[in-house]
Amino acid sequence: MRFRNCLALILAIALLTGFAAGPAAAGKKDGTLNIALEKELETLDWYFNTAREGIVLSQHAYDFLIYRDPVTFEHKPLLATSWKWLGDTVLELELRQGVVFHNGAKFSADDVVYILNYAANADNKVKYWTYVNWIKEVKKIGDYKVQIITHKPFPPAIEFLSCAMPIYPKDYYAQVGSKGFGAKPIGTGPYKVAEVEPGKKIVLEAFDKYFAGSPKGKPAIQRIVWRTISEVNTKAAELMTGGLDWAWLIPPDQASKLAQVPNLTVVAGETMRVGFLYMDAANVTKDAFPDNPFTKLKVRQAMNFAIDAPMMSKTLAGGQSKPIDSICYPSQFGCTSDVAKYPYDPAKAKQLLAEAGYPDGFEVDFYVYRDRPYSEAIVGYLAKVGIKAKLIQLQYSAMREKFQGGKVQLAFWTWGSNSINDISAIIDYWFMHTSDDVARDPKVLELLTAAGAEMNVEKRKSLYKEALQIIASQAYTVPLFTWVSNYCFSSELDFTPHSDETPRFFSAKWK
Repeated sequence: MRFRNCLALILAIALLTGFAAGPAAAGKKDGTLNIALEKELETLDWYFNTAREGIVLSQHAYDFLIYRDPVTFEHKPLLATSWKWLGDTVLELELRQGVVFHNGAKFSADDVVYILNYAANADNKVKYWTYVNWIKEVKKIGDYKVQIITHKPFPPAIEFLSCAMPIYPKDYYAQVGSKGFGAKPIGTGPYKVAEVEPGKKIVLEAFDKYFAGSPKGKPAIQRIVWRTISEVNTKAAELMTGGLDWAWLIPPDQASKLAQVPNLTVVAGETMRVGFLYMDAANVTKDAFPDNPFTKLKVRQAMNFAIDAPMMSKTLAGGQSKPIDSICYPSQFGCTSDVAKYPYDPAKAKQLLAEAGYPDGFEVDFYVYRDRPYSEAIVGYLAKVGIKAKLIQLQYSAMREKFQGGKVQLAFWTWGSNSINDISAIIDYWFMHTSDDVARDPKVLELLTAAGAEMNVEKRKSLYKEALQIIASQAYTVPLFTWVSNYCFSSELDFTPHSDETPRFFSAKWK
């Protein structure tokens, strides 16, 4: 309460003074942009983390072969200048010449061949292996030409190459390995990583040798100090006092207050992120728990009927958020809402629980890693039908480790699909018998495998639709709603958010 009073006092002072001499101006003067992101990156090696922050870093410190325009979704040349299919399983790419890495090494086909073959090798256990396992082999055809050979036809290859596979320098990565690279990364991106203080900050500096002709352009802001701040009140206070120039994931109540502060701009930007509850239907937690109610279909259905996702979307997420019926973002290729639906019906939930053998409900540990107000609302909904959910909030990496280790029966996840506008970026990760798949449905696996190799657009859509219908009818998840990210930043900053939930500071500038 004392901190809230202090925050209110800061807000009152801000409104009265108009921040006439606020520190934000200092950031503009010295060219430094001070930003705050949520989660600590356990590694700066993109291939070995699954946090959104890793995607943000990858767009700034690294480059992909292809660039996807955040407004038009058009694919444009980046490290590759052109590409073409030589049949259904061979993609040939011409590479850009004259590009150098931050350590001065020259970019060539050797770097592409090395890092993509490394990532696609299952023995290396990259976190996003489902995003690269379609690659059978990458071959060097010339110093600036490669061919990507796929195991079978892979329709969204270009989309994945534009969002999911940054290119690293071969010699450096081979020398230091993932651990060394994760602490001191090297890329070709518009910013180089100048300093890393684990858990506290990352300093990015504009790369003066960034290549001309990049669709990213050369950055106007010369220095970015990136700090990890997950505590909302801390972010709000620093935004108001000028310690921060930019932050996101501000809750709606705080965003409305910050919008009143002179020299601050608040924008509610839509994102491709969706939220869902995942229940252990396959009983992967059998060694940790003697009883698992989620193996019963009626219990999983009751979970869906118990939660009022449309109300949460409207009152908690706000803005452009909308409830979802399927575990995908509506714009993604293959996503459909033509599935079994579970409108809010607590009486129906209680009935199903009783029929499943739980007339008095049950107790369960409920694991979450973000958005505590949303999690608390879910706990309240479940309590109304007799399910006593004990809220356990962990850091993302710790929760993921427990989940993959078979020690979590109920978890609240969000997924931004690495901003890939194709359903395979979410559904393959969670339902193709990966370490995160706690449904393990063989028919869903069969359908997704077939869809991943189907070049016919309509047939591919039909396969995904059938898979989504099974997932919904079996109530493997509780789909919730799409996320709205509230961005708050200095009014001196010219910044535009995009729906792919990837801030592009290389496109921002001081006014």
